[in-house]
Amino acid sequence: MILPPMKHRFRDPPLLPGTSLDPAACLARALPLERTAGQDYVEKRGVTCAVASAAGVRFDPDWAGRPAVVVALRDREERITSVHGRYLHNLRGEDKMLTVGKGGGAITVLGGWRADPLVLVEGLFDALSLAMCGQAAVATIGREVPWLAGVAQGRTVHVAFDATRPGEEEAARIAATLAGAVVRRLLPPPRCKDWSTALVKRGPPELTRWVRSNVGASSGTVAP
Repeated sequence: MILPPMKHRFRDPPLLPGTSLDPAACLARALPLERTAGQDYVEKRGVTCAVASAAGVRFDPDWAGRPAVVVALRDREERITSVHGRYLHNLRGEDKMLTVGKGGGAITVLGGWRADPLVLVEGLFDALSLAMCGQAAVATIGREVPWLAGVAQGRTVHVAFDATRPGEEEAARIAATLAGAVVRRLLPPPRCKDWSTALVKRGPPELTRWVRSNVGASSGTVAP
């Protein structure tokens, strides 16, 4: 059992007697995405079940009382640090997401930080949307990821956060932590506030062209 969402979507719930918040256990109890409401949800957002499943996305029908798609956040050594859940439905005043576990991890898609160049995004569906274009990404979901500075050293990093004021502020903040990297701002196409919106509005072929023209083809991977 996990606890109801807190008002702050990134705040870890308190541990109460009889409550298991072990991230690995939370992820293990989730179901494969195929043939669930989670599959319907990701496909509604323009992401294929195959791409989402390959990224480790699963379905939990009772993520603190509501159905959600869930995915692991991992540290540099691929150990699970926490599990992030994105609710399929939310009423006014309800949180859209809940993350269980300690900080220090990130969502990695298509190789994540090992892919070159390194692309950072805010949310799970931003990373999945870029994966639909064949682009690897790391999603921070608003959490501190202290090891990013180390893996970014000497590399080009595209900070692909939302094209909003909060997105700009967060992009500037994280760029300041990446000393030793060449940091570039990567924005979604015009009139799209984020990559998930861009995927739905523009479609995979057009978004793929946009990403390739602004990021370029991947030059491979870096050593762990």
